[in-house]
Amino acid sequence: MPLVAHNNLPTFARLSDHGQVVLSAERAQQQDIRELHIGLLNMMPDAALTATEHQFIRLVGASNQIAQLYVYPFCIPEQDRGPEAQAHINEHYFDFVDLREKGLDALIITGANPVSPSLEEEPFWEPLIEIVRWAEQNVASTLCSCLATHALLKFDHGVERRRLPQKRWGVYNHQISHPEHPLIWEINTRFDAPHSRYNDISKEQFEQAGLTVLANSDEAGVHLAVSADQFRIIYFQGHPEYDAISLLKEYKRELWRYIDDVRDNEPRFPEHYFSTEAGNIATLFLEQAMSAKASGTAPPDFPDAALEQLVDNTWGDTGKAIYNNWLGLVYQLTNLDRHKQFMEEVDPNDPLKLNQRA
Repeated sequence: MPLVAHNNLPTFARLSDHGQVVLSAERAQQQDIRELHIGLLNMMPDAALTATEHQFIRLVGASNQIAQLYVYPFCIPEQDRGPEAQAHINEHYFDFVDLREKGLDALIITGANPVSPSLEEEPFWEPLIEIVRWAEQNVASTLCSCLATHALLKFDHGVERRRLPQKRWGVYNHQISHPEHPLIWEINTRFDAPHSRYNDISKEQFEQAGLTVLANSDEAGVHLAVSADQFRIIYFQGHPEYDAISLLKEYKRELWRYIDDVRDNEPRFPEHYFSTEAGNIATLFLEQAMSAKASGTAPPDFPDAALEQLVDNTWGDTGKAIYNNWLGLVYQLTNLDRHKQFMEEVDPNDPLKLNQRA
């Protein structure tokens, strides 16, 4: 599916420079290809705003169905933004009121960094729920990432996420269940995926809420699940959108927080992510930085270049395949122009029907 650069969002140029097919709005209008219009609710904080936008739009654009993809990033105004991030939003993002009026085929909701003790106290809570309620009646499917998954399970099913003893972050092996489900059709039965979170909703909690778990890790927990109707809401706890260096950036941030006495304890390495050589480089840097701090001298530069060469992306192909399957189903349902009636007829106990009927 070619992406359409329908505004001057820098992510479109960046993706084009890296080889992704991106059509100009003028060229797209000259082609007789169906369109899909996808909202991207970006709730990530300022430091991760544009990186998250790029990651999700890249995954959408990697799909190979025959359609032109219009992606509309938007934010929740109630979230506090700094001047630079707000300027980016003002210039490149859309207003949900306008998107609601024009209509969307599908919706992606990113995670967010919580700032309150409970989800209901977050500034994004009520606006998020309003958007989700609208989407239930007006888009073919909503795909949720991490904290968005926790918020919807809390609101729709009363499921309380549980605080983990320590941050769960790293790259973990997963196994699929229900291999006949069209979302995971013909993907590897075992695959890697990154996780990064302090809270968890267990497989048992998902299943007790009547949801279907499609991919789970014995070590990291649920990666992918779907609503009882098998398609209307897609739940991710893992992060298939992550770049190869996303966890490295998180580790670097936490390590500097430790060096600067913002956090009390040294951060662990992301699990199953650093090689022995990468771990040795990171350990040596920390020793040198702490020594410089003790002597009152400037710390060394973080060894970004050396470590970036030693981390791998072992999850990207599977993430693309799942998004491809998702957008293919959205394409088929919206092509029928009756996805609401279709979803009412789907047997939630027979997800194969979704593949057969679509």
